[in-house]
Amino acid sequence: MKRVLKSTFGSPIALILNIALAYLIYFLARVTFFLVNYSYFADGLASIPISHWLKGGLVFDTSAILYTNGLYTLLMLFPLWLKENRVYHQVCKGIFLVVNGFTLVINLADSVYFPFTLRRTTASVFREFDNENNIASIVLNNTLTHWYLVVVFAVVMYLVCKLYVMPRTDAKHYMTAKYRCIYSVIQLACLIIAVVATIGGGRGGLKGDVRPITISNANEYVDRPTDCAIVLNTPFAFIRTLGKADFVVPDYYHSLEESSKIYEPIHRQEYLSSMLYDIPSKVQKKNIVILIVESFGREYIGGFNHDFFEGKYKGYTPNVDKIIEKSLVYRYSFCNGRKSIDGMPSVLSSIPRFGEPFILTPASMNIYTGIPGLLSKWGYQTAFFHGAKRGSMGFLAFAKKIGFQNYYGREDYDSDSRFGGEADFDGNWGIWDEPFMQYYCAKMGEMKQPFMTAIFTVSSHDPFVVPEKYKNVYQEEHLPIHKCIRYTDMAIGKFFASASKQSWFKNTIFVITSDHTNQSDHEQYKTDIGGFCSPIIIYDPSGEIKAQRIDGIAQQIDIMPTILNYIGYPNTYMAFGVDLLRTPAQETWAVNYLNGIYQYVKYGYVMQFDGKTTKAMYKLTDLFMKHNLIGKVPEQNKMETELKAMIYQYMYRMVNDKLLPAQK
Repeated sequence: MKRVLKSTFGSPIALILNIALAYLIYFLARVTFFLVNYSYFADGLASIPISHWLKGGLVFDTSAILYTNGLYTLLMLFPLWLKENRVYHQVCKGIFLVVNGFTLVINLADSVYFPFTLRRTTASVFREFDNENNIASIVLNNTLTHWYLVVVFAVVMYLVCKLYVMPRTDAKHYMTAKYRCIYSVIQLACLIIAVVATIGGGRGGLKGDVRPITISNANEYVDRPTDCAIVLNTPFAFIRTLGKADFVVPDYYHSLEESSKIYEPIHRQEYLSSMLYDIPSKVQKKNIVILIVESFGREYIGGFNHDFFEGKYKGYTPNVDKIIEKSLVYRYSFCNGRKSIDGMPSVLSSIPRFGEPFILTPASMNIYTGIPGLLSKWGYQTAFFHGAKRGSMGFLAFAKKIGFQNYYGREDYDSDSRFGGEADFDGNWGIWDEPFMQYYCAKMGEMKQPFMTAIFTVSSHDPFVVPEKYKNVYQEEHLPIHKCIRYTDMAIGKFFASASKQSWFKNTIFVITSDHTNQSDHEQYKTDIGGFCSPIIIYDPSGEIKAQRIDGIAQQIDIMPTILNYIGYPNTYMAFGVDLLRTPAQETWAVNYLNGIYQYVKYGYVMQFDGKTTKAMYKLTDLFMKHNLIGKVPEQNKMETELKAMIYQYMYRMVNDKLLPAQK
């Protein structure tokens, strides 16, 4: 080892060994965190193998270690032979000890702070205490009362100092141009590898279908929200939330009770009066099947555009058009976000996006649930299906968080001998929609009724390709996505053809929506509100929910309360949307957030509000948003009042972790 450390590879080898030391620091900090707060995690140990926690911890530690040691890595591998001297490497050692000593301090400090928050400390802690002037005394007091953590810190840092590996290279060894050139090439190659490794490890993977991991991904490795803290580490929580737009409670109202007089997101039994549209009110545990179709904007669907384009527009979805004819739909329907990670909370938990994507914020660690969590406790079997690899897009973690009992992804499809396995991989995101939706149908046939399932499709996604055998069937049209929409529409048609033959079919309510919209070639769908036009299709094969087109407004966050109330769910729950079957068409509404602006759709208007003042008012029929009617619409003040109540309720509940009705 001494010989290697004296060679050109001295700095890279020393770097690897010292990064391993950083892992040891994080491991010992986690063990300390666990022991100090053992009572909080004891129940979690009984429900999940500790190996899951260790695996998750390794993922988040890797991200934090690689990011925080970025400067140290650069200095160690900088391809200049002159740096190879003892003074330089002493400086590098000092940087390593300071950086990793600080991460150890905040990890240990969180051992004390955790019982008050039941989560790892995020960057919001700066705002939480920015008006306090006694922080120094609080820190000193906690240091004295938790002296054993000071001992742990001292012992760990002493070990690190002793175990730290110094390169034994010397600039005098590179006196000729040849040796200097060899040195520079080797160091540069190692630096490039380190950069790639840092990016990959920091974001949780290098593949295109992997989004940078966030604190909400910890739910993938635990069964209880509280246990996320043992998987995460505090430096990671800081990094992932630093500079992120957090939620701030506005001063519109003084309390939840006051704002509840205008807007109430808690759904109680007393609200469940008889339904509209001649639908009987009763408990009926029907199966629930929700199709979240990637990028399936309302623009592409002919059945939603009969009133536009002089009635000549056919769209790209003949199969979905046939379903619309048998379904309850609304003239205006919207998504509540513009990303896939917005669609999941909106559709399944009735949580819209206000500001940053919900599951990328610290509030994603709050206690909340969704349709699957509520129905799982009411005797339903629940499962989520996504044709990509497990963990892709963070869907596995979120699905687990909101109560899905089972998750089926690409690996599960590949292992099912009834289907094509790896041959059906699209080469980019996951399994092609056609075979995966057949798999979806088959798996539901194996589930005990009543069941609730959701599928998130993948094929209508950039780079917009279709299977080889369909390339001559679905060719290029106006936009690259159009051929994919046609392909996915065909897959949906075949899915319903297969489902209609199943014994559970007529006892099932189907909901079809999209995660968000995508490419557009019509100006009315390129406007601020047009970019949120998504389908909301409620199909009841039994015919109890009559096929009709309501001249009203629907949105993704309405799906949860509409479905739960329809089947007679008996308990109180929280949902930011409304029950479409019990809300008069003129009272339906939609809300979304675009670049700092809230868009509120109601009473035939679109209001744009920046959190303080209304910026614009448009008629909903002003499809191109050409005529700003601000100050000229009698409904403006009423809409402002209602929207402020929604924003207040949302922000207050996010900040104060009150996303369950009992926590009001």
